[in-house]
Amino acid sequence: MTSTADKLADLRERLERAQDPGSERSRARRDEAGRSTPRQRIAALLDEGSFVETGALGKTPGDPDAIYSDGVVTGHGRINGRPVCIYAHDKTVYGGSVGVTFGKKVTDIMDLAIKIGCPVIGIQDSGGARIQDAVTSLAMYSEIARRQLPLSGRSPQISIMMGKSAGGAVYAPVTTDFIIAVDGEAEMYVTGPNVIKEVTGEEISSHDLGSARQQELNGNVSVVVPSEDEAFDLVRDLLDHLPLTCFDESPVFDAPSDDEVAEDTELDSFMPDDTNAGYDMMDLLTQLGDDDDLIEIQENYAPNVITAFGRIDGKAVGFVANNPMHSAGCIDADAADKGARFIRICDAYNIPLVFVVDTPGYLPGVDQEKAGLIHRGAKFAFAVVEATVPKVSLIVRKAYGGAYAVMGSKNLTGDINLAWPTAQIAVMGSAAAVVMIAGKQLEAAETPEQRAMTKKMFMDFYDETMTAPYVAAERGYLDGMIKPSESRLALRRALRQLADKQEKDLPKKHTISPL
Repeated sequence: MTSTADKLADLRERLERAQDPGSERSRARRDEAGRSTPRQRIAALLDEGSFVETGALGKTPGDPDAIYSDGVVTGHGRINGRPVCIYAHDKTVYGGSVGVTFGKKVTDIMDLAIKIGCPVIGIQDSGGARIQDAVTSLAMYSEIARRQLPLSGRSPQISIMMGKSAGGAVYAPVTTDFIIAVDGEAEMYVTGPNVIKEVTGEEISSHDLGSARQQELNGNVSVVVPSEDEAFDLVRDLLDHLPLTCFDESPVFDAPSDDEVAEDTELDSFMPDDTNAGYDMMDLLTQLGDDDDLIEIQENYAPNVITAFGRIDGKAVGFVANNPMHSAGCIDADAADKGARFIRICDAYNIPLVFVVDTPGYLPGVDQEKAGLIHRGAKFAFAVVEATVPKVSLIVRKAYGGAYAVMGSKNLTGDINLAWPTAQIAVMGSAAAVVMIAGKQLEAAETPEQRAMTKKMFMDFYDETMTAPYVAAERGYLDGMIKPSESRLALRRALRQLADKQEKDLPKKHTISPL
């Protein structure tokens, strides 16, 4: 008869083998590359000693040579004292590919997150489907994807891309709220270079096809970071701006008093006198919130629109701002997609939106029409109207045409609209208006000098009478004209006033967004 002591020894031995169960060769390859184990990665992210592993002894059923963990480590723990569920691929076991036990472990931990209401974090480093498992592997991918829907918009889902991920291993991450990729390590693609070459004859390196930087430019990555440690720091910072579920409050942090932010005289000289001069909008955003610790999402994708998390009055806000340093702050098709998705994320998690406006309009051009600016631009407007969170707009300079409307205008459901005296609000800018309105006078000019003078006179008149913010203020489209130095306090007061805002849609199954 086996004694209890023998059974305990057997358990200890099994659990020890499960700690790093990959083959000696695969572990050596990992160590030589300087990569950490999945358990080390989890330990580096979570609060010390908080991780509780589930399914450590899971392995492929019916296979006498099956390896513990089946290629994934799952469990739950805490980040800054708040609960999270987590899983991390183990590249040393079946290449981190998805098999039946792998899928069962991940879906179980996702089910737990759905039950208790907490974020799910996936540390991705996977070869994709386990080919030898055929339809079983595909079924597990589908089971994982099916659980992303009840979590979507209910609890934050974050993917950290640590290595090469292909096929199904990229579909799941791209469905999560945020994708953080480690530069030089992460690669993402539906089909790898070898398959592409075999099927289409195209030759490309895996780096050029799916590196973190390339996928950032493709719009598939939220943030690229230089290292694993910085990825974990970013996840912790990001979660500090998000609730556990859409029914909970986001964390509240200490903030300066109203007296401390009442007058920031530097902002009175922030805006260049030249209305066409560029400036970096991020320099302004860092002065509107509590501090300059902003988390910019998709920084290098459609940089003409900035989407970033910050804090005002100690509470999380989402900034949506035009950046005059890129395409003069015009909204193009990519920027519309970027803005719409960020707005939906903020709305889902009850994070107020602050629009900071300086845009000459939607970007014109044949390429933009081909890119679907009509329906993609409409998605932006649709997302703004659909959002029920507090929406405050601050117009600092240009606010022209449809781009003015979608940047939180009162007529498109913005709650409070404020403007600096440098604001310009009109259907279009004077350069375009002179062609539309004074085209005949320009054609009638006898000399280039007369044409230039006529154009300048019209543009000056148009800027003074048609774009002045007081026209909008007189008609009730602005709630307040403020000095730039009053901006921080004005935004605080606006968000406090809107803190208990409630808005409900008409009963229906769901909306249908533009194509």
